[in-house]
Amino acid sequence: MDKVDDIIIIMGKGRDSNTYIIGDTLIDPGSGENIEYLKNEISQAGLAMTDIKKIVATHCHFDHIGACKQLQDEYGYEIYMHPLDLKTVEDKDANATVAASFGMEVPDLEIKELNEGDKIGDYEVIHTPGHTRGGICLFDGKSLISGDTIFSGGNFGRTDLPTGNIQEMRESILKIADLDAVQLFSGHGPYAISQVPEQISLSVMIASRL
Repeated sequence: MDKVDDIIIIMGKGRDSNTYIIGDTLIDPGSGENIEYLKNEISQAGLAMTDIKKIVATHCHFDHIGACKQLQDEYGYEIYMHPLDLKTVEDKDANATVAASFGMEVPDLEIKELNEGDKIGDYEVIHTPGHTRGGICLFDGKSLISGDTIFSGGNFGRTDLPTGNIQEMRESILKIADLDAVQLFSGHGPYAISQVPEQISLSVMIASRL
């Protein structure tokens, strides 16, 4: 567990996404395969599970949302997701959510819509399709929580899964490049707190060649 400014960082274990906490919001709790690890890391951060009130999913893939069912059932958390990915979950699409690759079914979840321009604390929701049709990032003017849209080092999310689209990914990366983010907290891998504009520029260049 690390902390940078107001962001508590829990690095993903196994196939799970990284998890972030801002205020009372848990972002991308992972697949649920490592739920005790997640709870322990939250405790190490000095938080009780009851300090958290809601979950934000950057997109609908199971390695980011699989834990939502247990957490909602245990603690009554509200879950928020972009409406396009919310529909993927409601349709129980095990391929588009990649639940099938975990040998799991799509869980029944109560989910509320989170649209572009909405706010989570000081963070604005930015719709960034490409990896999935309803992918989002969160940005507070300095820090970008990017889900699987872009990663540190110039990489970005794959676009060959259902609802992925390379042209939309190019447009989303260009949209991110205009934000002037200086800290990057991605869905997998290390976070970056230096040379972030250069890393995003590399993403733009690579995506433009595909």
